[in-house]
Amino acid sequence: MGELICKDLTLGYENNILVEGLSFQVNKGDYLCIVGENGTGKSTLMRTILRLQKPMSGTIEYSDGLKSTEIGYLPQQTMVQRDFPASVREVVLSGCQAKTGLKPFYSKEERALAKKNMERLGIDNLAKRCYRELSGGQQQRVLLARALCATEKMLLLDEPVSGLDPKVTADMYKMIKKLNEDGISIIMISHDIYSAVKYASHILHIGEDIFYGTVKDYKNTKLGRLYLDEEGGNENA
Repeated sequence: MGELICKDLTLGYENNILVEGLSFQVNKGDYLCIVGENGTGKSTLMRTILRLQKPMSGTIEYSDGLKSTEIGYLPQQTMVQRDFPASVREVVLSGCQAKTGLKPFYSKEERALAKKNMERLGIDNLAKRCYRELSGGQQQRVLLARALCATEKMLLLDEPVSGLDPKVTADMYKMIKKLNEDGISIIMISHDIYSAVKYASHILHIGEDIFYGTVKDYKNTKLGRLYLDEEGGNENA
């Protein structure tokens, strides 16, 4: 049974429809990559899954033990976020806020969880460093550790390798794949279709045409072949 089931969604703002008739589901352990042109509703879909906005029509169901509050989120970074004047430990700990409720402090268990996730992503040695002094790749690891503090079930990642150099990008993709292999379901927006078909299990292509299915099936569609050719990939990538 799907952890996340989206049925006949219409997404947009006021009278501006971005996408309609969108249906798909994410099962436990899936790695879904969302691709497509700019302005087609990819980030809007992310915000709708997180209940930050409502769909214009259609439904989103959480099942198989998943709650909407148990989804970790790594948004696209802004310049303001990159310059955030806090320590790495403080940033990672802030991912536990959904668990703290009205408590004005973090518990021993939450601090241990933050430490575990910093170690998991190889940034425990940066715990006392100021976040804004880190490289782009280090900052993304910090934000990924923060997202992991909110969940052990599902991560939503919005362009997690944007602006990173090729080596750091490859390392980030491998890290995300390892988290998926550890049992965390991944939903990731990416403009990098070639890498999407390399790492993901499923593709959701949003645009004038909509595709949802396995990577293998996507490669065999006219839509998939068209976009893979544009990215310099091929059917056997």
